[in-house]
Amino acid sequence: MPAEDNPSLNAPEDDVFIELRDVKKSFGTQEVLRGINLKLRHGETLCIIGPSGEGKTVMMKHVIGLIKPDEGDIFVDGMRVNALKERQMAPIRKKVSMLFQGAALFDNLTVEENVAFPLIERGLRDKKEIRRRVMEALQAVDLDQHAYKYPTNLSGGMKKRTGIARAIIDRSECILYDEPNSGLDPIGSDIIDQMILRMQKRFGVTSIIVTHDMRSIFKIATRVAMLYRGELRFLGTPAELQVANDEIVQNFINGRSDVTC
Repeated sequence: MPAEDNPSLNAPEDDVFIELRDVKKSFGTQEVLRGINLKLRHGETLCIIGPSGEGKTVMMKHVIGLIKPDEGDIFVDGMRVNALKERQMAPIRKKVSMLFQGAALFDNLTVEENVAFPLIERGLRDKKEIRRRVMEALQAVDLDQHAYKYPTNLSGGMKKRTGIARAIIDRSECILYDEPNSGLDPIGSDIIDQMILRMQKRFGVTSIIVTHDMRSIFKIATRVAMLYRGELRFLGTPAELQVANDEIVQNFINGRSDVTC
């Protein structure tokens, strides 16, 4: 097999679950990612921050193979994702699930049916087993009493918790969250944070979270990556972020504009 087609070529060391190596991506003439290098170990919670339009979601979508890099490699559990064809992606997408901003629920399905959807899509037909796993996932996010409801009857936070339940129903090892706190009040935001922490503690889930909510970062992150102009401007712990000797980083986390009146 040619080196460029070998999905396990130069796989990361055992404890590294996800790795991006010199990942570059452009859309037309716009350089979005300019050589991203990042390693994420099993059970870590990485928050990705940075100004809007800097490629945070683009970077995250590379992990699940929704976007292919122009250059560089992405590894998930030792497999080189960008070397896989679409029909080979099923094992990766079983390990890694993504929670989109709006939770992407089906309005014509109940909460229970929405959460069951990935199992049915993968061919599980045992109704008792499906219901058992659905209720287990809903109990994990405190929604088992709302299984019969439709998305139109749910609050924004409940919709996102339903999305989390659907993401873990297939026992994903990693969940990618695209701004899970957006549009929520402080209490709803805190509930989502608690759910993310619970997933990590109860199931050992690895998490990558694109967020603009600085309060959440200091509650849930084990590490923080700041993307700025297509490069990693900062990578470290929340404590290191607070004392980072970088004016751009400090301006961002403290909400200070460099525009003068």
